Amino acid sequence: MAKLLVLYPPPLDASTFERRYRDEHVPLVMAKMPGVRRFTAGRVVGAPGGEVPYARVAELTFDSRQAIESALSSPEGEAVVGHALEISTGGPITALIVEEDR
Repeated sequence: MAKLLVLYPPPLDASTFERRYRDEHVPLVMAKMPGVRRFTAGRVVGAPGGEVPYARVAELTFDSRQAIESALSSPEGEAVVGHALEISTGGPITALIVEEDR
């Protein structure tokens, strides 16, 4: 299994971002992103060091790293990524591909 972690910086307008994330982005991910086995997301509420560099974290689980790369390069995946970039008004998202330890 491999995961795509998506980290969103604090937005310019938190309520607008949260509404668009919940009402637009999550349904888009669920309907369009090919190969997703599991999707979880959460709002960041704090950090041990005090300053919080991210407002929201999403985790998409796929069968493999290749499945992630294929999904991201598909027209559907490109649309999902484009929407993520559009709603991330506090700056660019950070995306990480993580392979689980066996």
